[in-house]
Amino acid sequence: WLDPPPIAALSQARELLRLLDAIDDRGRLTPMGRCMSQLALHPRLAHMAVRAGREGLGGLAAVMAVVLSDRDMARRTHPHEMPDADLRLRIDAIASERLPLGFDVDWGAVTRGRREVKVWRERLGVEEPGRPSAEDAGRLLAWAYPDRIAQRRAGQPGRFLLRNGRGASLPVGQPLAQADYLVAAELDDAGVESRISIAAPLTAEAFAEIVAAEGQWIQAVEWDGTKRSVRGVERLILGSLVVEARPVRILDPAVAAAAALEGVRREGLAVLPWSPSATKVRQRLACLHLVDPSWPDQSDEHLLDQLEVWLGGAANTGDLSGIDCGLLLLGRLTPEQRRRFDRLAPERYEVPSGSRIEIDYRDPAAPVLPVKLQEMFGETATPRIADGRLAVTVHLLSPAGRPLQITRDLAGFWQTSYFDVRREMKGRYPKHPWPENPLDATPTRRTKRRA
Repeated sequence: WLDPPPIAALSQARELLRLLDAIDDRGRLTPMGRCMSQLALHPRLAHMAVRAGREGLGGLAAVMAVVLSDRDMARRTHPHEMPDADLRLRIDAIASERLPLGFDVDWGAVTRGRREVKVWRERLGVEEPGRPSAEDAGRLLAWAYPDRIAQRRAGQPGRFLLRNGRGASLPVGQPLAQADYLVAAELDDAGVESRISIAAPLTAEAFAEIVAAEGQWIQAVEWDGTKRSVRGVERLILGSLVVEARPVRILDPAVAAAAALEGVRREGLAVLPWSPSATKVRQRLACLHLVDPSWPDQSDEHLLDQLEVWLGGAANTGDLSGIDCGLLLLGRLTPEQRRRFDRLAPERYEVPSGSRIEIDYRDPAAPVLPVKLQEMFGETATPRIADGRLAVTVHLLSPAGRPLQITRDLAGFWQTSYFDVRREMKGRYPKHPWPENPLDATPTRRTKRRA
């Protein structure tokens, strides 16, 4: 060539010739390829003709070569309706005087085709038989178009997946739309699913023979996000077609771990089983990291980047559904950090009334202590954590648990805003203590005064 062909097109052509057994894996001509080169036919049809001759089906191959080499003899009976795609009807038109059902025929093309069939019978050395059996059409077409062997999508009449991975379709009303397997000879290559214009059905037995000769078993370990685990599966495939699948019970720990970690990276940390306690551990650690960056970063980006470090060992079984994420995060700490963790970022804080109230770390930069106002009487110091480096935001609550004041300055609240709160709340909650001097009052958990 003066200009090199596109690399992708050249690669596709080589792959087709290899699939047709015309060349080997190193690109050298095979015995089949030498036989094919003697025929003035497209490699697809040449391969079909050679195989058919060896199987005693040369007469049918001659008819099919003519039908597939020329423009389709079928005519549309309506502008919006496709002629029946069944190749066997076209074979009948060439091989007999019977008018095919399903479409109108260009009889001029039929007459020319019959003359050409005689020529090809002579070239292939085939004696003139009776009407060739159209039941073998699928087998022969698979020899010509092995990459277009198709399997119907489960529960979807007229929709097929080709061996080469492309989707293809037929109008649901056509008989071939119900076929489990077929071979597509002509496609329009338009849209997501190509429309099939000529095809032949392939029996389950013929399909099984092809799979037995050319299919392969492959093993895969895949992440199942809904079950938070990996599963091993062994599939019998023919190109992109999955013929059979069966589970693999025993998995290599390294392979299982790699699949699990990849699944988490793809779907994000939310796919892990974050229990409420694990989430709180992460929030508390995030708070300490903001105060002191020497504590481990708890951001999604960092945890995903360090996935092998903190999650790797737990992923060896491939099942992450039962892991304790909080315990794994604590495992990242140094012994000294682990010893200080509960003191620096306590889960609960003891208030003057004696209640141990849980601190809310959902905003790691501003942890919250929600406490009823009466339980904080006498307390002037704002609660602090992380060795006093971070003030806790106090949500002082009404007896009904609604926020009355949000503050990081308890002493200032008692001296100023408390009296406005007391004036408003005393009438609404008369049975609850609202002392004039809250700093001298006894903190209490009770919501009613004793009689």
